[in-house]
Amino acid sequence: MKKALIIIFGSLVCLVIAIVVLVGVMQKNLEKLTTQEIGDVNITEVPDGTYRGEYSVFPVIVKVDVTVASGAITEIIIVEHQNGQGGPAEVITGQVVSGQTLDLDLIAGATYSSKVILLAIENALVEQNPS
Repeated sequence: MKKALIIIFGSLVCLVIAIVVLVGVMQKNLEKLTTQEIGDVNITEVPDGTYRGEYSVFPVIVKVDVTVASGAITEIIIVEHQNGQGGPAEVITGQVVSGQTLDLDLIAGATYSSKVILLAIENALVEQNPS
């Protein structure tokens, strides 16, 4: 019985340590995200087509398809968006299309997700990988 309690206690200690390390890594990644700059992409120079962009910062992962026609972004489809509570950030794609810019205010309450979405869009326009 005493041996079983020691094993259970040891397992709980290991679990707590793992959670603390995971939270620390996640917080460090998100702090880095706040200083990440979003580049100024000249959309008029992007060839017509649909391009896949991805960006991830644990715990947020985003994949988008960005369609460009005649020097303008005509559509942005979020292919994948894994987030904590950042679902409301997805409205930022409509703001990018209507404003034709990535220089937007982040969505309050979903700042990390909206930043990652913008960085995925930037990646699509810069890398121009067909979807």
